Amino acid sequence: MSFPAATIATLEAASPPRFSARQRVILFVLLGAGFMLAVDFSILNVALPEVGAGVGLGLSGLPWITSAYALPAAGFALVFGRLADLFGRRRLFLSALVVLIGASLLGGLAANPELLLTGRVLQGLATAMATPAALSLLTTTFAEGPMRDRVLGLNGALLASGFTVGALVGGTLVSLLSWRAAFFINVPVAVVILILTPLVISESKLPGKTTLDLPGAVTVTGGLLAVIYAIIEKSVAPAVVGVLLLAAFWMIELRAPAPLAPMRILRRPTVKWGNYAGLMVFTMEPAMIFLTTLYLQKVLGFAPLATGLIFGVPGLAAVAAGVIAGRFIGRFGTRKVLAVGLSVQGLATVPLLFLGADRLALAVLIPALFIGFFGHVTSIVAYMVTGTSGLANDEQGLATGLTSMTQQVAITAGIPILSSVAATQSVQLTGLHLALGVDVALTLVSVIFIWFGLRPRSEHRPAMARSAVPAMS
Repeated sequence: MSFPAATIATLEAASPPRFSARQRVILFVLLGAGFMLAVDFSILNVALPEVGAGVGLGLSGLPWITSAYALPAAGFALVFGRLADLFGRRRLFLSALVVLIGASLLGGLAANPELLLTGRVLQGLATAMATPAALSLLTTTFAEGPMRDRVLGLNGALLASGFTVGALVGGTLVSLLSWRAAFFINVPVAVVILILTPLVISESKLPGKTTLDLPGAVTVTGGLLAVIYAIIEKSVAPAVVGVLLLAAFWMIELRAPAPLAPMRILRRPTVKWGNYAGLMVFTMEPAMIFLTTLYLQKVLGFAPLATGLIFGVPGLAAVAAGVIAGRFIGRFGTRKVLAVGLSVQGLATVPLLFLGADRLALAVLIPALFIGFFGHVTSIVAYMVTGTSGLANDEQGLATGLTSMTQQVAITAGIPILSSVAATQSVQLTGLHLALGVDVALTLVSVIFIWFGLRPRSEHRPAMARSAVPAMS
């Protein structure tokens, strides 16, 4: 008995793509690295007082343990993404692992603030190197379509769960061992990945002529660093310098013979609106989690470990979303999935506007977080698929560099921005409600922009113009 070709094609499209044994090892290596970096971002957040006390860093200097990591992670992502295209993605990925191992050892052995912050800077630099390199290796190993959608879904699930696991692991390690273990835990994992990578991943083919747009690299990196520093420190002068440098970068790219970020790519609706969506996804949700963490500890009086467990239950929704988001995209398309996912993220925050000072609020908070995390990770997958689709393999480093830069800048900027909004109110709970209200409003307005920005080009033509075309007989 035989089936029609159309029926066979439909069945193949409905069944999830299968990975070969080699592809599974590649996924283990690259997704494992991404998970490790996500854990690395959040693992020290619950242990900042202990870390500061361990090296003699005062209370006012504690935020720099986070900022020293975030600045290079965001500021250098675009440049390293392009370097991956030009000089080899595997080479850059392996170099990042070496830097991460050295940085983790330096941070774990630090006896003074200078060595500790140097270790954090190098960890951030390793993240800026590894993230776009790993993502571009994924997008070039797995062809655009259902296979890549599924891979990026798994990446989104591990990314979201990594932030949660980092908080839980950080609290556990500090309680059982020492804050230094939060640094040392990276070393064996990175060594295993470093050994496996050359065995299963081949180097990307280098172009015939490799040139780096040095003026563009300097201006965009300097501009991003200045803007992010201005947001962290709430300072106007660095913001002005950053804007001027980014304007200079734009002018350089228009005239450069081999631009770091060609304008034809930056003007693509998928790249432009995909990264705008990513900016909103990662600005609002991590900031909401930060504010909710303060609410749980400062208002409801939960301990750090209990707070981590409260986030751990909804974190299961994040894993589920990552697993099935690729199927949603295959069935409904990235535009619909991105808009719906971001809408769910925003609408799930609405119940948090009514949280009170009683622990019964958990009955509202946990289901809202569960639904919000599902929408959040679905949005992550959809924006990464959107931002990297339709581009040649030799441009995937740039595309993933842009998505990585967007992610890091958003995470870094979102917390101080919404925290500043909350700080305008003298009552902590009132400030929380105001900041989350801003979160909801910006998220839902952005959904409208993204929906129309990603509209297929054919829909931009007025109906009258289409009907005005004479019929041919």
